[in-house]
This record gives sequence, C-alpha cells and structure tokens, in this order.
Amino acid sequence: MNHLYQRDFLRLLDFNTSELENIITLAQKLKKIKKNNQEIQLLNKKNIALIFEKESTRTRCAFEVAAFDQGAHVTYLGVGSTHLGKKESIEDTAKILGRLYDGIQYRGHNHKTIETLAKYSEAPVWNGLTEKFHPTQLLADLLTIKEISPQKKIHEIKCAYIGDARNNIGNSLLEAAVLYNFDLRFIAPKEFWPENNLLTFCQKRRNNIKLNITCTEDIHQGVKNVDFIYTDVWVSMGESKKFWEKRIKLLRAYQVNNLVLEMSENPQIKVLHCLPAFHDQNTEIGKYLFKKYGFKNGVEITDDVFQKNEKIIFDQAENRLHTIKAILISSLRKTIEL
Repeated sequence: MNHLYQRDFLRLLDFNTSELENIITLAQKLKKIKKNNQEIQLLNKKNIALIFEKESTRTRCAFEVAAFDQGAHVTYLGVGSTHLGKKESIEDTAKILGRLYDGIQYRGHNHKTIETLAKYSEAPVWNGLTEKFHPTQLLADLLTIKEISPQKKIHEIKCAYIGDARNNIGNSLLEAAVLYNFDLRFIAPKEFWPENNLLTFCQKRRNNIKLNITCTEDIHQGVKNVDFIYTDVWVSMGESKKFWEKRIKLLRAYQVNNLVLEMSENPQIKVLHCLPAFHDQNTEIGKYLFKKYGFKNGVEITDDVFQKNEKIIFDQAENRLHTIKAILISSLRKTIEL
C-alpha cells in the first residue's frame, strides 16, 4: 500500500524523512527507466491542472513532461486564465477544480493560497513555488546531492547557503536540514537570516534536539570544510528597483567566487544553483545589473565558477522532472509497481 496516496505536497515538513526518501528513491528508478526508454505509464487517463500565477520555465516544463511521460493530461492555467481570488474565491475554485481534476499544481505568491486550495480540494495539491517554500526544488537538490556524493549519506553532508536565506529556497533548505539533520550554514547579513518563527518551529519539530544549523555573517567561518555551496539570485521580477538596490548593497560581499571556494579548504567543493542565474550579461536583467551596479564577472555567482559547476547545476534542473514525476505517481497511485 502506498501511504502517500492522495497526499498534498505543500512543504517538506508535511512529511517525515522516510517518506521523502521513498519519493527520492522512486525518482532514481524513474530517471533510470526514462534514460533507458522504458517508461511505464502509471497515470493514464489522469487529469492535472497547472495553475501558474507566477511565470516559470523549469517548473512548468517539468510538471508537463512528467505528466505526459506518464500518460496524464494537463491543463495550463496561466496569469489571467482563471478567476482565482478575483471573481471567484480560492475556496470555490478549489472545490470545482478538485472535482474536475485528479491533481492540482499551484505556483504563485501567497502560501496561504495553496493552503486554501489544499483544504477545499478533493484532489491532492502540489506546491510548484510560493513566496515561503519551494519543496519540489529541494527534492531535486537532494537527489542531485545523492548522485554527486554516493559515498555519503545526506545527514553526513555539510552545506553552506550564501545569500538571501529568507526566501523560499532558504526556507525549504532549512526544512530539509531539519528532516535529515545535516550540517547547514546560512551565510548572509543578519537581515537575510531565516525568520525566528520558522527557526523556532523547526526546533520544536526536532523535539528540541539542537539543530545542526549555523547563521553567520562570516564567509570564511561559514564555508570552512563544507561539501556544497548553494546560492540563488538576489533579485526577483515584480520587486521594485529600489528594493533591488538595497538588497544588492547588502549582499554584494557575498558573491560566490573562486576566493570563497578557496576559503572552504576543500578542493572537491561543489556549487549548487537552482536557476536562473545572473552569471553573465546574456539576459535583460543580467545586462541591467551589470551596467547599473558595475558587476564585472557575474552577480550572485561568477561566470567562471558557474561554468566549472555547470553539469551539477543543470543536473539539478533536470532532476526536477524525475522528482516531480515521483510526486505525481506517489499522490495519484494506490500502488506503485515498476
């Protein structure tokens, strides 16, 4: 019996470590099956709604390909495609979509929106990203870490996250560290450390056993002897340019570059990035940031460091497909036979 059947997937702490391991193990099997062109369709005649209030490349493509590979049908509902929260309440929308579809993906801004969808939908709801959490990305990250470091268990790794630790990646990375109890260091100005209420919640989740979490402004201290350095963009679409300026001023000293890698004292150090990345000027925003703030070789990460770790970073992106496929199957199948 599949104990994840009909379960929502809103944040990592909705699950225990064993349940996440089951999803990741399934993703590993599914990835191998796809690479060998031996796809077994377990979701034939399933219908999935994809609600996108916030634009996406990797999330949309991963959900669509995962569904198509498994024989399911999708309806893409982009910005302006629904009455969600405007002409029709989130509650009413959830009730009708839950009757029409077997599962609902939501990617948007307010985390309360997806909580409401999940509360009133008969079908399972999956989080493609909210301002609070990005759990599907972290599942892909954990799978990538397993592939890169097969000699280590996840609880044995040391990971430093450099940049804004109050964003959805920082929050979900914190929850992953709670579940696996790996050594996690947040390296940023104090303004960008995880919120105290989330840290308190996570501490209680560990039954008050001390978390292996460090928050520091000291880059040298934070990266020493780590296996992985993780970073993310410092600015997002929809934010004011004044907010960008304040944030860049605070974070500028926290760029992931070769000097930071050397501080780790680990010649095998690996870099993770969830993308998109402003490592060059080949985007409108990248070009703007380089010109406006005088960056010479990348913003949050330098181009040379990005290129050196390109395979790992794009493995992360590809693994979104396999972990999301595992989530869909786990939620929509009473039994799983591969």
